Amino acid sequence: MPDSNIGTLIRMLRSEHGMTQKQLSDKMHISDKTVSKWERGKGLPDITLISELSRLFGVDIQNLLNGDLTPNDITGGNMKQIKYYVCPTCKSISFSTGDPEISCCKRKLTALEPKKAEEGEKLSVSVNEEDWFITSAHPMNKEYYISFLAFASGDRISVIKQYPEWDFNVRIPRRGHGMLIWYSTKHGLLYQLL
Repeated sequence: MPDSNIGTLIRMLRSEHGMTQKQLSDKMHISDKTVSKWERGKGLPDITLISELSRLFGVDIQNLLNGDLTPNDITGGNMKQIKYYVCPTCKSISFSTGDPEISCCKRKLTALEPKKAEEGEKLSVSVNEEDWFITSAHPMNKEYYISFLAFASGDRISVIKQYPEWDFNVRIPRRGHGMLIWYSTKHGLLYQLL
């Protein structure tokens, strides 16, 4: 962690936020000479000040300590390639078309790896008027249930949240081909092609 990288990053972030060294130092209750020292690579912020710098600039602490804010690559945006995240603590669901750093309940989440559903795991899909009617004999109790169902095509995604102790009966508009994706609290992220 070279001092100059962190100093350069602090200078860049301060400028992006339209702050002078004096304004930053006033917000952090330190001297402007201290900020100048950091920016010139002559020292590092005290560990007790890192979280405040992170909060002021809206930057992850790890990136601040690395002195690097390299942006992610631009993705094509195909919704079939979307990444799914589920918090193991509160069961919140997050989605992304890129490679963000997602955290929930103070824990970093990793993208779930979808696996193709085996014959016995597949959902039952029938056509009902202009919709697909999707059902499953999957248990829906508090310990073991399908948390959400998604249908992803090239340009859009539909997500239907499910809850324990509900019957699993879902209608979604029928449109072209795509992937039917669901998250089982026991088996993880599964998919089948439609």
